[in-house]
Amino acid sequence: MDLDSILSQLNTADEEESEKLLLQYNRENSLTFKFEQREETLRSKLCQSVLTVLGRQVRPSCQKTCLETLRILSRDKHVLSPVATREGMLILGRMAKLQTGEEAGDNQKNSQGDSRSDEEERVVVEALKCLCNVVFNSPAAQQVSVEVELAQGLCNNLRTAGTWSHEVGLFTLRLLFLLSALRADLRGVLKKEWDAVKLLTEVLEHTLEVRWVGPYEAAPPDPQSLCMPAEDNDRAMEALKALFNLTLSYTRGEEDDHQFRLIVAILRHLLMQKTETEEKTEEAHSHSVNLLNNLPVSCLDVLIDLPIQGGQEKYGGKNMDAVQVLLDFMEKRIDKQGSNYKEGLTPVLSLLTEGSRHHREIRRYIKAQVLPPLKDVMIRPEIGSAVRNKLVRLMTHVDMGVKQMAAEFLFVLCKESVDNLLKYTGYGNAAGLLVARGLLAGGRGETQYSEDEDSDTEEYKTAKPFINPITGHVEEPMPNPIEEMSEEQKEYEAQILFNMFEELSRQNMIRPMGVRPDGTLAPLEETLCDPNAGDSGLDSD
Repeated sequence: MDLDSILSQLNTADEEESEKLLLQYNRENSLTFKFEQREETLRSKLCQSVLTVLGRQVRPSCQKTCLETLRILSRDKHVLSPVATREGMLILGRMAKLQTGEEAGDNQKNSQGDSRSDEEERVVVEALKCLCNVVFNSPAAQQVSVEVELAQGLCNNLRTAGTWSHEVGLFTLRLLFLLSALRADLRGVLKKEWDAVKLLTEVLEHTLEVRWVGPYEAAPPDPQSLCMPAEDNDRAMEALKALFNLTLSYTRGEEDDHQFRLIVAILRHLLMQKTETEEKTEEAHSHSVNLLNNLPVSCLDVLIDLPIQGGQEKYGGKNMDAVQVLLDFMEKRIDKQGSNYKEGLTPVLSLLTEGSRHHREIRRYIKAQVLPPLKDVMIRPEIGSAVRNKLVRLMTHVDMGVKQMAAEFLFVLCKESVDNLLKYTGYGNAAGLLVARGLLAGGRGETQYSEDEDSDTEEYKTAKPFINPITGHVEEPMPNPIEEMSEEQKEYEAQILFNMFEELSRQNMIRPMGVRPDGTLAPLEETLCDPNAGDSGLDSD
């Protein structure tokens, strides 16, 4: 049926006829996601007509059909002007049971006292889906949502999360995520006025069935229990995404510190769980890592400080299970073919780097897994399938952010000691980091670390004098190409080489560089003229 016919009949149709007309439209367009531009005006008029029907007192089945039509139409961002109005958003908010102010308090009592029928429940779900589409596709609707305090209604509903059906919970959380993502100015209001961080934390706690055995210690998942259901995982992911938006910037206080530690404890519980599929588990780990990156690094001690469950004696009795999960996740992301390293890998590298920098036990544990004592020094550091080899390969990645993050991670594991880093990576792989840090002449970074030293293996000590510092491994001896040359031939080849360098330098294709005493690069003529250059401790010809 064409839109002209539907619109002409809707104007005079009663409730039952309107429902039949829209049901037919829904059946024909349920899988339509691209619409013809020439019918934009007609679809916009249909939006207005559907809102007019919803504004009347119609039965739930008719409301559900109207909302399904609006959900289909809301896939087209060019026809939403009738919906993105105060009246349109209030109608959808009322259908979704998102009341604000005193009305919200009354609605809470009613929603707790009276159970909805299945049909009424479908109306709420369809209204929430419509709101998600409209808010996502219309900046005007986003502004109106702020004006009618839609987010307050969502936060009021979070207080009754225990009574939700799956879909109501899922789309309530998704709408809160969209509003907090698209309206940065709303985040502060959500945190300060409506306690959204605390409410979302409670939703996570309820969804994941956290059972506390200590101040920030959740009971470990029962090994015999079933995997976390996919529906629970989906709701938890939406809550994590909304929490990520709200914690992007924070003003830390004593109360915040408690809240952040509680979140870290819940995230640790989530990291230790498995879902029905490998993909869902990886998604849970990814969102957990993203949120952990937003929280103060001092709160990461909650990941390992588990008095009741205990840990390994050599790491101060700390429990490193969650850290191992993060390491495994990092390696999976490195191995993932065709993945976007910048989005998929750098967050977990950043988390592990900062955790290692500020928590000694975390650094020591990760160092033992990633950079164990060297034994085989006959192979280049970037060759092989060990985690160290994979990370060293990333040190020369084409993406500058990935390259810097991988190098920084290894540098922190080496307690920011240039000598230790070169031992594991070779000078060629580490040069980029050392130039950026001004550490070409050696030395350490500015962070203070404990005094415990690495013990070298006997194999490394024996091979150390023969290791090429550039490549980081023992090379096979190469034949000397000038061994059988006469002195005249040597002078002739040297002159050719000199002329080639001079020509390239004259054309500015290369520029001879030297190292200043502070470890930074400078043109060779400047370093030769520098009176302090001799104090750098470097050998010169």
